[in-house]
Amino acid sequence: MVSGCYNEEGNVRECYEQVKKVFQDIGRYRYEHIFIDNSSEDSTVAILREIAAQDKNVKVIVNARNFGHIRSPHHAMLQAKGDAVISLVSDLQDPPEMIKEFIKKWEEGFFIVIAVKEASDESPLFFAIRRLYYELVTSLAEIELNKNTTGFGLYDRRFIDVLRELDDPYPYFRGLVSEIGFRVAKIPYRQPVRKRGITSNNFYRLYDMAMLGITNHSKVPLRLATMLGFAVSLISLCIALGYLIFKLLYWNSFSLGLAPLEVGLFFFGSVQLFFIGILGEYIGAIHTQVMKRPLVVELERINFD
Repeated sequence: MVSGCYNEEGNVRECYEQVKKVFQDIGRYRYEHIFIDNSSEDSTVAILREIAAQDKNVKVIVNARNFGHIRSPHHAMLQAKGDAVISLVSDLQDPPEMIKEFIKKWEEGFFIVIAVKEASDESPLFFAIRRLYYELVTSLAEIELNKNTTGFGLYDRRFIDVLRELDDPYPYFRGLVSEIGFRVAKIPYRQPVRKRGITSNNFYRLYDMAMLGITNHSKVPLRLATMLGFAVSLISLCIALGYLIFKLLYWNSFSLGLAPLEVGLFFFGSVQLFFIGILGEYIGAIHTQVMKRPLVVELERINFD
């Protein structure tokens, strides 16, 4: 079990207790529950220390700073030593009871079992935006991505071993699930609302995740920039020739005016800025890969023998 957390003092203990109860009900598996804390500013770490002191199945990694919700859980998954790894967020928006269904599918021979959000109790507008994002990324990607997934699921050790070999400093985990290509079982569920606390996912983090998915798995925006640039150039040439012909035919009555020039100038400027931004996202992704910085820097480990 791997659970990432940041300022989850109201949820980590219940998350631990629910997971423990699930494995007690199953009864036939030993497990470890790794919590990785992203340098919380509340009492999350203190609570995790108490839990770890009472239960040696609980292991804790405390990061030196907040390394984000992409890198930190991925690092924790690479530290797991079991035959399979289950990813579960600490805010309890992913129901721990589904672990039983994950294990059942894993025992049937699936290397990967993921939960798919068919519905959610969150804001309908927010859920609709998420679905729109998944549709966009899926349509642009060069591989078939799994829609409406958060990473909540079970992953066989052979999949985790492949992740270790990739050594990706800023991975788009959902894309890697499709990229590697193991058999995937999908289990639908309805995501409940957060019971306690406030989510740390803001607009910038969601935008970062969206652009990461696009830049890691699609060259379509770059190709679109090239094709659109050619098309706009051709249209501009046709309009310029049209204006020239009208001016030659109606020299005294046809007035060019400044309005078309201003509109054209702002239009081309905005198109250029948009695609320069797209190009910048790809360059930023390359820069991150080249720097090869570690996923996280650990401040402390608890119960790792």
